[in-house]
Amino acid sequence: MKKKTNDSRADEKSNRSEKENKSTSIPTREFWKAGNMLYPVPAAIVSCMDKDGNTNLITISWTGTICTDPPMVYISVRKSRYSYPMIKDTEQFVINIPTKELVKQTDFAGVRSGRDVDKWRELKLTGGKSSKVKVPYIAECPIAIECELVQVMELGTHDMFLAKVLAVGVDGKYVDGKGKFHLKNANPIVYSHGEYFELGESLGKFGFSIRKKKL
Repeated sequence: MKKKTNDSRADEKSNRSEKENKSTSIPTREFWKAGNMLYPVPAAIVSCMDKDGNTNLITISWTGTICTDPPMVYISVRKSRYSYPMIKDTEQFVINIPTKELVKQTDFAGVRSGRDVDKWRELKLTGGKSSKVKVPYIAECPIAIECELVQVMELGTHDMFLAKVLAVGVDGKYVDGKGKFHLKNANPIVYSHGEYFELGESLGKFGFSIRKKKL
């Protein structure tokens, strides 16, 4: 009796796998090592200040909401970043949401260090006086979230700064007569796998899948 070679056994295994996938209609899937694939994410510019009043800007994509009430957010920062000790010392920072028109400034603030360049001056951005923190916000950004540090979690490559939101400043030109803020009109951007994207069209409002149709 002729023995099966390694190649023939591999072919049989491959054919069997293809038949199984066809029978269950499940697409072939590859499994990679553990990593961060949660995209897209925000592309925010964080403004910060040290105890001597020196300020800096840093682009952060590892950021988001962690609690609604009380309102809390987080940013994750590498210890090696120039902004890290600033935020840790003063325990304050502002998360600024940039627009499509500020995409170059957003990228620059993330790839150049405040040790080497004054990013405010280089990017021609304007610092506004925040309402609850000493750190200035970026006047050209439609949203500025003023934050106070609550806890630092040492995780690995990044430390997570957990913060409570003290105030939110919005650009009045995106607020309608009823007091509703229209962020989509500001053309915010997101970050995904090393690229920046603008948001597309709305696909539905929260709860639309169970909302009854009007007769």
